[in-house]
Amino acid sequence: MTEPVPPFAKARRVVEAALSSKAQDVLALDVRELSSVTETFILATGTSDRHLRSIVDAICEAAVELGEKPLGIEGYTEGRWVLIDLNDVIVHVFLPDVREHYQLERLWSDAPVLHFGGAEPQSATR
Repeated sequence: MTEPVPPFAKARRVVEAALSSKAQDVLALDVRELSSVTETFILATGTSDRHLRSIVDAICEAAVELGEKPLGIEGYTEGRWVLIDLNDVIVHVFLPDVREHYQLERLWSDAPVLHFGGAEPQSATR
């Protein structure tokens, strides 16, 4: 049995996969202090339903490469807002108008933003 991937390492890989698929406005939030369900929310935007699904596919591939199978994927067929449950990392991939409508960044505005520039992610308040 393999060791579980630390949540921030998983989040970093998800962000990398989203960016490699040309996702826009990728944002990682540290919600450990605000949620009992997960540790990190990742938000990303796709420009079309096809683009959104390619981002989701890349993220799911990256998770599988880490030995993590998504617990669930919702909204893939509709292609407007897809939620990927990776247990301690929850990913939301939206079309621009859907992201604007729901404004999850505002809902979770107390969560520090994670920056993955160095070896360890850095939390920063907005």
